[in-house]
Amino acid sequence: MQFASLGSGSEGNATLIQSGKTLLLLDCGFSLKGLSERLKRLALTPADITAVLVTHEHADHIRGVGPLTRKYGTAAYMSAGTASAKTLGKIPHTTVIAAGEILKIGSVDIEVHSVPHDAREPTQFIFNACGRRLGVLTDLGSIPDELAQRYSDLDALLLEANHDPEMLARGSYPASLKQRVGGYWGHLSNQQSAQLIEQINVGRLQHLVLAHISQKNNSQAHVMAAFAGLPAAYHLLQLADQNTGFDWLPIT
Repeated sequence: MQFASLGSGSEGNATLIQSGKTLLLLDCGFSLKGLSERLKRLALTPADITAVLVTHEHADHIRGVGPLTRKYGTAAYMSAGTASAKTLGKIPHTTVIAAGEILKIGSVDIEVHSVPHDAREPTQFIFNACGRRLGVLTDLGSIPDELAQRYSDLDALLLEANHDPEMLARGSYPASLKQRVGGYWGHLSNQQSAQLIEQINVGRLQHLVLAHISQKNNSQAHVMAAFAGLPAAYHLLQLADQNTGFDWLPIT
């Protein structure tokens, strides 16, 4: 199994997970044209995608989902709450999923988990293939204990580190938006992400990628500083970029 990002941040998110002939797209926050251009970097086209999974209905995660599914007939998987969003438009082939399910798409088994985020019925996923486990955990304002346990034993983790609390507090966002981003239903801070890493089996991790990093309320220096006290994880750190994401990372 391997995974890559086509871009991560408030301007658009899309992650690829591949095992054998199965190529999954997690979210599509870019236009269909933008998706096609980003896929070229990995020598892929939209027609290569087996299915798209959608975490929630915010624009930076669904912008290209409707056009992709309508043009290519790509199967889509999402919660009932997400599917009810009018902004998605018509999706020809939708499978409604729910937290607690284990999906099987091609050669990949996928655990569905609910998360606290200000969306209709947001989900995040753990991907299982070839005896390896990849967790993706972004777009949530807190990590309940049960969820932390689910993500405690992984071979790779793509984890949100959205903001630095002091930068957010001093920034230009209106007070209501600051409260939303930093609240229970918002986004994870660097410190919250680091706290999760303290709880999990870091010794098993091959890759630890921090994603959905705010361009206004965070910086690479702040992210790295938050993890400086975790030497076992610090050497694994990679940051997902808004423009280029990151190239294929194999989970061996």
